[in-house]
Amino acid sequence: MKRLITILFISFIIHNSGLSQQLPQYSQWSFHQFALNPAHAGIKNCLDVHALYRMQWMGFPGAPKSGFFTMSTALASKRKQYLSARHGFGLRFITDRIGDFSTTKINLAYAGHFNFNRDNRLSLGIYGGVVQFGFDPTNATTLNPDPEIMKEASFIAPDASFGAWWNSENYYVGLILDQLIPYGWPDPGNDSRFRFHPSMNGGTRIKVNEKVSILPAFLLKFPPRGPFALDLQAMVDFKNVFITGVAYRNQDAIILHAGLKLKERFTLNYSFDITTSYLRKGGSNTHELSLSFTTCRPENKSTYSCPLF
Repeated sequence: MKRLITILFISFIIHNSGLSQQLPQYSQWSFHQFALNPAHAGIKNCLDVHALYRMQWMGFPGAPKSGFFTMSTALASKRKQYLSARHGFGLRFITDRIGDFSTTKINLAYAGHFNFNRDNRLSLGIYGGVVQFGFDPTNATTLNPDPEIMKEASFIAPDASFGAWWNSENYYVGLILDQLIPYGWPDPGNDSRFRFHPSMNGGTRIKVNEKVSILPAFLLKFPPRGPFALDLQAMVDFKNVFITGVAYRNQDAIILHAGLKLKERFTLNYSFDITTSYLRKGGSNTHELSLSFTTCRPENKSTYSCPLF
C-alpha cells in the first residue's frame, strides 16, 4: 500500500509538472552558488570544488535523493583595465531521484566577469549540456493494469540555463533562468515537458565586529503556473571559520545549519530540515551534507580576487 501511495503521489507531481518544480531544491544553496548560477564559473581566481548529497523526507517511501558535484576555475587572462572581461569555466553534475523517476544533468559553464571598480562586479554565464530522464516501473503498482505506467522510459534531451550576478564587497544579487529548452517528454505522458524555471537570490554581510558577521539571504523561485517558493535565512559567521544559522522555506520547512572550515581550504556543511507541511506525517526529517575545497590562498583577504560571495 505504501508503494502504491508513493507512485500515485509521484505520478501527480510528474504529470502536473506545470504546478510543481522539476528541479531539486537545496537548503545550502547560498554556500554553493555555482550549482545554481553559471555566472559563478571562475568568479574566484582559483579552483573551487563542491560536492553535496541530500536525503529528503526520510522515512517516506520513494522520497527524493539528490546531489551534485561542481568544479570551476578562472581562465588565464590579462586584465588591462576595468570593464575588460575576465573569464571562467566550470563543470556541473547533478543527480536527482524521486520514487521510480530519475534525472541526471551534465553541464559545462562559461562566464564573463566585468569589474566596474575594485568592489563592484557584473558576471554573466551560461550552462550548456544534456539531461537524461528515466522511469523504472519495476516497483510500480496500480489498482488497474496501466500499460503507460508499466512501460520503462529513458531519453536524453538538451539542457541550457542563463545566469547573471552582481556583487559588491558586502552584498550580492543573482538571477537564474533554468531549463531554457522546453523539451517534451516522449514517455511517460503526452503533455509533460521540461519547463522554464526563473529564480533570483540575494544577500548581504552585516559586520558586527572584527570576528563576527551576520549573513542574511533569500532565494525566490517561480515554478511555472505554480505558487512561488521563498527561502529566507540568517547565518552568523565566526572568524570565517565556523558558521551557524536558521532558515525558513515557506509552507515546507524550518532549516538548521552548521558549517566548519577545515585547514583553511576545506569546508564541511550540514543542514537539517524540519518539515512543517503535511508531508511530516510520512517523513519529517531531511539531511544535507556537503564538502567544499578551494585553492584560494587564505592569506589573501582581497574580495576582488577571492570574493566573499
